[in-house]
Amino acid sequence: MIFITVKFRVLPEHADAWPELTRAFTEATRAEPGCLWFDWSRSLDDANEYVLVEAFRDDAGAAHVQSEHFRTAQRELPRYLAETPRIVNAVLEQDDWSRLGEMEVAPRG
Repeated sequence: MIFITVKFRVLPEHADAWPELTRAFTEATRAEPGCLWFDWSRSLDDANEYVLVEAFRDDAGAAHVQSEHFRTAQRELPRYLAETPRIVNAVLEQDDWSRLGEMEVAPRG
């Protein structure tokens, strides 16, 4: 799978509205056939920073960046950003989350 994490530093006056500003892009991306997940989180340390964790089947990455909703996001979202987003992009030999064995949780009963 293609595993991507992106940090978005949003201008302070738009930080609270970011989930709504990205809603159409998020919903359209989640509806793509090759999207495994597309999840936003807000930083606990910086209220103006959002982290996007996304994953696609290996053959779906190109379709994602060529989609109309991706091109629309490229045009519309930068006006709300304080800087160019930072990205980590990797191809992994798995297709889902693994369990963190170092924090194994016993069945609760």
